[in-house]
Amino acid sequence: MKRLVWAFLAILMVGAMALFLDPLGSFNALMPKDRASKRVAEGVAFGSGERLKLDVYAPRAPAARPRPVILFFYGGSWNSGRRQGYAFAGRALAAQGFVVIVPDYRLVPEVRYPDFLSDCAAAVRWARRHAGAWGGDGGRIVLIGHSAGAYNAAMVALDPGLLGADRSAIRGFAALAGPADFLPLDDPASIAAFGAWPRPAETQPVSHAGPGAPPALLLHGTGDTRVRPRNSRRLAARLNAAGGDVRLKLYPGLGHVGILAALAIPFRRQAPVLADVTAFAHEVTSE
Repeated sequence: MKRLVWAFLAILMVGAMALFLDPLGSFNALMPKDRASKRVAEGVAFGSGERLKLDVYAPRAPAARPRPVILFFYGGSWNSGRRQGYAFAGRALAAQGFVVIVPDYRLVPEVRYPDFLSDCAAAVRWARRHAGAWGGDGGRIVLIGHSAGAYNAAMVALDPGLLGADRSAIRGFAALAGPADFLPLDDPASIAAFGAWPRPAETQPVSHAGPGAPPALLLHGTGDTRVRPRNSRRLAARLNAAGGDVRLKLYPGLGHVGILAALAIPFRRQAPVLADVTAFAHEVTSE
């Protein structure tokens, strides 16, 4: 009996340590995944270096024609995160009829702005040329991200200098709790990521919200104290002023982590994040 008790305690300790060391990885491991989708490729290189790899998810059912593609950029204050912790998001989006790519990108302190954006742009270029190998249409891409990943998605979609001619493949972007207008820098993570850049305004998505921007879906929880909803409101206002197609939706009481967790099966009743994102993605990629 004592051995069983000690074994049980050891399991609890290991689980608690894993949760402390890698909370998103533990969350992902515990979450049930959508059965209508699967991971079809793992650790595919889209550039040189360990951080420039990606995973691909797709529906299990065959399709008569190539499917639209989603690139999902995860958050983590530009200094943490790994693609393996987001299988629940990749599977959720793929189950709705998309080929989904979840790339890693280099992090602070190895790099600073704009290098992590260059990595995200490189993943988009790779997707445009190679998504067809898994049934995706590289000419119909939607960028989605949460938190720092939402910033990455917005910047890659809005700043023409990051993608050049490949920007034509971007049909829209969806930002979940995205930092969009956060000057002056007053947070250690943002100072570390952007503080060395000599022209701070260039680092802000609102500065790039001009004519010709792809359609945007900006989602935020009103209970978010990490990235305040005013970020999405200000970006929406700038895009509207430039004549853009932008939709802003605020979820009452939802927090910064909650908007991401709502993609997972057990938490979808908290807010229709998955339904809103995939309805937008289907709309802007329809032909």
